[in-house]
Amino acid sequence: MSKKTDVKVEAVQEKKVSKFDRFFKISERGSNVKTEIIAGLTTFFAMAYIVVTNPNQIAGDSFDKLSGDLKIIWYSVYVASILAAVVGTLLYAFYAKMPFAQACGMGLNSFFFVSFILPELLKEDGTTDVIKGYKEGLSVILLSGLLFMILSFTGLRTMIAKSLPDNLKKAIPAGIGLFIAFLGFQNVGIIQPNQYTLVQFFDFHGAWKNAATPFEGWKAIAPILIAILGLIIMGVLSKFKVKGSVIISILGSTVLYYIATWTLPSFSFTSIGSSFYHFGKEGLFGAFEGFKTLFTTGGQFTWGTLFSVIALTITFCLVDMFDTMGTLYGAASQANMLDENGDPINMKQSMNADSVATLSGSLLGTSTCTTFVESSAGVGVGGRTGFASVITSVCFIACLFLTPLATIIPACATAPALIYIGVLMLKGFAKVDMEDITSAIPAFLALVMMPLTYSISNGIAIGAISYVLLRLFTGKYQKKDIVITVVAVLFALRFALVTM
Repeated sequence: MSKKTDVKVEAVQEKKVSKFDRFFKISERGSNVKTEIIAGLTTFFAMAYIVVTNPNQIAGDSFDKLSGDLKIIWYSVYVASILAAVVGTLLYAFYAKMPFAQACGMGLNSFFFVSFILPELLKEDGTTDVIKGYKEGLSVILLSGLLFMILSFTGLRTMIAKSLPDNLKKAIPAGIGLFIAFLGFQNVGIIQPNQYTLVQFFDFHGAWKNAATPFEGWKAIAPILIAILGLIIMGVLSKFKVKGSVIISILGSTVLYYIATWTLPSFSFTSIGSSFYHFGKEGLFGAFEGFKTLFTTGGQFTWGTLFSVIALTITFCLVDMFDTMGTLYGAASQANMLDENGDPINMKQSMNADSVATLSGSLLGTSTCTTFVESSAGVGVGGRTGFASVITSVCFIACLFLTPLATIIPACATAPALIYIGVLMLKGFAKVDMEDITSAIPAFLALVMMPLTYSISNGIAIGAISYVLLRLFTGKYQKKDIVITVVAVLFALRFALVTM
């Protein structure tokens, strides 16, 4: 082959590589294909716990403890969660062209359960219908996704972001973190009910003393010890910057649970078919069915229910929006991907991608999708382009066929992940101005009222209302407070017109 021919071949190869390179801007951002692949895998392993944890949170417990319609919801959400993560992450890959991933947001999935599933479970009149509650929840997620999309594509998102008080922006994610940590403690039994003090720490002595046999006592105590150990392991691995510390701890705790309790996991590969069947029957486009009953109480339209739906829609939208904004600023700053104004590059496309993912998730059958803070793990190993997100998406697709393995993971393995994520989400509260009492009180109320009232919505509502009142009575009310005032009024109307 002549030198001239060699030059032509090299030119063709260069052209092929550069076309791929130019699309994802790999060289432009100082990266390479190998680094992007490693980054994509790292992000996946850092957030893979959501595949099991999300259906656990929406259905209210781990798969092995569920039955009836709740198990149907678990199957449906399992498939929907993965597909929503794939859609959202691919939007980052090909539209926003950023090395970030999306999946169902922690905290928001718990909010979904306590807002739509739990009220059905607590009914005492014999009309319990968790499938109806599930589909009504999907309808609200659809509305919040549409609202977020409108705000994102019209630029109103920027105006709202600048108008809402900074103390509540920091307190809301922290409050959600405290709430989901509380749920983690409850799920595994570390925190238990008490008729005198409402809650108490797990009674090790009582569990051992009251057990029929020493082994039964050990089986009651083992999950608590394993959960605590799992959290410690997660912290140690994170301290030494081991990638995938969460999923490593979950898998390790699962193995330890079955060894410690001397039990064998039971599963059937027919669960793969069951998960797709229930996804197609209940989850896919279930949001449209939810609209049939969403605005009614006992079959009748009520204004109170309407205000409740509006408040819930706004809550889901705002939490998603500010959670995404916080993640983008943090991860983009770590990757040195900020523009001259200190904002993440491709900010608009990223927010648009997030809103479309939430809308897609609601149609598929799961709660709000959001940009995952674990994307920072991939950025930390050098991920700079959307190609890393392509790799993460491929890994999620593989999870569709691993349902049998997902169903055997016990609560003591996933609870530490909830507590750990709660710890991470609390960090932002340290930035609240506690010297200014008009800032400290609303932030504190938003933080503590979420776990104390078992409602994220209530925490945001009380924080917003107290903020507006303090600003009014101290003479600090400004034009920029109009937006939060509207939100506070809507929440106040919900308290007045809706039985909590």
